Amino acid sequence: MILDLSNTTSSQIAKGLASLREHGGVTALGRVLTLVVITKSGMEEEAINAANVASREHPCRIIVLAAGSPGERTRLNAQLRTGEHAGASEVIVLRGRGELAIGSESLVAPLLLPDAPIVAWWPRNAPKNASQTSIGRIAHRRITDSANEVDPLLALENIGATYRAGDTDLAWTRLTNWRVHLAAVLDQPSPSPIISVVVQGASDSPSTILLAAWLRRALDVPVAIVADPPGTGIRGVRLRRSSGDICLHRPGFAVAELTKPGQPTQRISLPRRTLQDCLAEELRRLDPDEVFGETVLSLGASTIRHENALTTV
Repeated sequence: MILDLSNTTSSQIAKGLASLREHGGVTALGRVLTLVVITKSGMEEEAINAANVASREHPCRIIVLAAGSPGERTRLNAQLRTGEHAGASEVIVLRGRGELAIGSESLVAPLLLPDAPIVAWWPRNAPKNASQTSIGRIAHRRITDSANEVDPLLALENIGATYRAGDTDLAWTRLTNWRVHLAAVLDQPSPSPIISVVVQGASDSPSTILLAAWLRRALDVPVAIVADPPGTGIRGVRLRRSSGDICLHRPGFAVAELTKPGQPTQRISLPRRTLQDCLAEELRRLDPDEVFGETVLSLGASTIRHENALTTV
């Protein structure tokens, strides 16, 4: 069910939501969190679709701040979605204009689930310092996506410079399967230690830089980046040893090949992760991601730029 409210208030929205539940039934009895999505008007549907899918694993209330023009007359329009239009959740889309175009804690506070964690998500156009925004201050977790920014490397630089416990970025979440497979390789007995690493990935990919930084911290060896054309994602990792290299290479977007000296090539399922998968993973944990924090804090502004310029890090 969908209910549109024009020139409304937070209290009227709460009443409208109660009315929808009364007439349509309660979709999710055990909602575990409130997800606040901060975006712009006209760009909200992709985020809502991803949140709806993720909500089937994590029933929640989704509040979408779809900011309009600050130059218009101040008013608040809203759309309430339940049932088939809201996954396993309920969706509140707030379209503020004028003074309400900038989302704030006061706008969402009356609509938050009581005694439930708050997760803030900026699908794109993330603030320079998420933890210091009005919504970020009340959120237990703050999710950004540096890959969607105009300058992904600058966005990653900002995260490293302003990081606070609870911050995370979907460029890191996209690495989960890569890190799992590499950790499995590194856990196996080896006749000789890793002496250096080469990461091959797109020149505009913050995930490439984060993977290189993670491997550098985990192995304490030099790591070099070979830059591919923009938009191609991560292609592979070569672990160099005196007894022979180990290579995990993904020539396409779904299947990777693992090669080891003296062994047949193994084909491994390693598809590019969807937005829904990444968001669902981040909603599984409400505690700070310490490994991400340590990794992003190890990156300085010069390190990020130099890594992209094919130097050893």
